[in-house]
Amino acid sequence: MELGMIGLGRMGASMVERLLRAGHRVVVHDMNPAAVAKVVCQGAVGALNHPRLCAELAPPRAIWLMVPAGEPVDQTIQSLMPQLRPDDTILDGGNSNYKDSLRRAAALNAKQLHFVDVGTSGGIWGLTEGYSLMVGGETQVVERLKPVFQALAPAPDKGWGHVGPNGAGHFAKMVHNGIEYGLMQAYAEGFALMRRKIEFQLNLHQIAEIWRDGSVVRSWLLDLISKALRENPDLTGIQPYVDDSGEGRWTVFESIDLDVSAPVITLSLLERLRSRDRESFAAQLLAMMRHQFGGHPLKKEG
Repeated sequence: MELGMIGLGRMGASMVERLLRAGHRVVVHDMNPAAVAKVVCQGAVGALNHPRLCAELAPPRAIWLMVPAGEPVDQTIQSLMPQLRPDDTILDGGNSNYKDSLRRAAALNAKQLHFVDVGTSGGIWGLTEGYSLMVGGETQVVERLKPVFQALAPAPDKGWGHVGPNGAGHFAKMVHNGIEYGLMQAYAEGFALMRRKIEFQLNLHQIAEIWRDGSVVRSWLLDLISKALRENPDLTGIQPYVDDSGEGRWTVFESIDLDVSAPVITLSLLERLRSRDRESFAAQLLAMMRHQFGGHPLKKEG
């Protein structure tokens, strides 16, 4: 099977390599010519622009987008529109908001085109481990593209599935990332607590290794924690600034809209936001209030 791929960041390039290994023909385009050249050396077909990419594919064409969520997705679709023909399919494998996916699907369907939203998890490890794919779209279209999903997944029958109609794939990925926030926060707090218990002089890497086998908290995230602690036990040089991709926020908004209590995910998101407040006026005000009502001492800066 053949597929167009637009967007060759680390994840997109790894996906192309995995597809090539499975024997698929992949036509690629990226704004960075060096990224295109790299995968062309592996067997992909390079395209200088969107018209050339579409011309290299036989109808009905399938074009997978791995571009940043939001306006870049809409701009890419608009750029492709003059070259698309009825029954062609656009797949969005990025972290788009599922509401945007519903809008895009409706707009494309009105022009007899198809849209498939693919919540994709696996990061840079997907090349060797396979990608977890949550697929939303029309049943017949997903079935047609099944060989692509099977090639990208950990196994043809594992790690991927058609989870529902348009929007369902990105909705499932949104919730997946919200859960990820909570898991990461729990690990971070636990290891911080052990590090603070100075009198025990706990070896955090050793404990992570112990937990990796047999423990109920073993996971891939724990594997990554163990690797990080082995290489840099004190996390020297790492700033305590935690970014977020936006999906944690969307999960919290959705929990409010659906009246579903999600305190762990919500607090995990708030902790990420707190990490960016290098000069916390709120914390300063809290300290001042404690001083005012209880006479608690104030710690002065430097």
